[in-house]
Amino acid sequence: MALLLGLLFPLLGTMLGSAFVFLMKDQMSARLQKSLLGFASGVMMAASVWSLLIPAMEMNACKGAWSVLPAALGFLLGIAFLLAIDELTPHLHLGTDKPEGPRSHLSRTAMLALAVTIHNLPEGMAVGVVFAGAEEGFGGISIASALAVSIGIAIQNVPEGAIISMPMRAAGNSRWRSFLIGSLSGVVEPIGGLAIVFLASLMTPALPYLLAFAAGAMVYVVVEELIPEASEGHHSNLGTIGFAIGFVLMMVLDVVLG
Repeated sequence: MALLLGLLFPLLGTMLGSAFVFLMKDQMSARLQKSLLGFASGVMMAASVWSLLIPAMEMNACKGAWSVLPAALGFLLGIAFLLAIDELTPHLHLGTDKPEGPRSHLSRTAMLALAVTIHNLPEGMAVGVVFAGAEEGFGGISIASALAVSIGIAIQNVPEGAIISMPMRAAGNSRWRSFLIGSLSGVVEPIGGLAIVFLASLMTPALPYLLAFAAGAMVYVVVEELIPEASEGHHSNLGTIGFAIGFVLMMVLDVVLG
């Protein structure tokens, strides 16, 4: 039951944020968008450190200095994996008109949705791998700390869902279409989480690598997308404040619930 709830919480957060399109008449202000982007990046960065990288090293504490090797290798593989997806998938980031990846005839809406799907995949992987670690009892990961990761990602998915659905509405889509596109972008999270849980059950010794892999994938999203979008133009200081609040919130959740 805890696993099911943990996998679904992030999707529910995305759906709740996407529903903002029914409550807000105008396009989201630049101030609010910068704050929310910073908040999301802070949550993801803290989760990567406290909930993924540190447990990955603690699982191999008996190996002394070599305990860092699985975490380092998994982290770099996670970065490389997201980099490859970024290069091979046609997508369009919010606030830009220049598509990235290979040329395609996909619509603007479809490429925006693909960009968000790329973003959400590592979050689902992170939730799945911490629950796998909790079930195996490795690295001091408890069900409570796994739920903390799920809740933290769900919280950051609320503003993320709004950041997706509101521009969709501003681009001329109906409220329901904007809500559905925003919500569907989060479906990849429970799917990715289930895949990682299944993989970890088959390859228990690989769990430290999988934890660090998810951390690397999330950090890639933060550094490549969220922080640049929060920092460009005016009101970048609001993105920094949002980052600090998100980071501290996720850190507190992990310690208190863990």
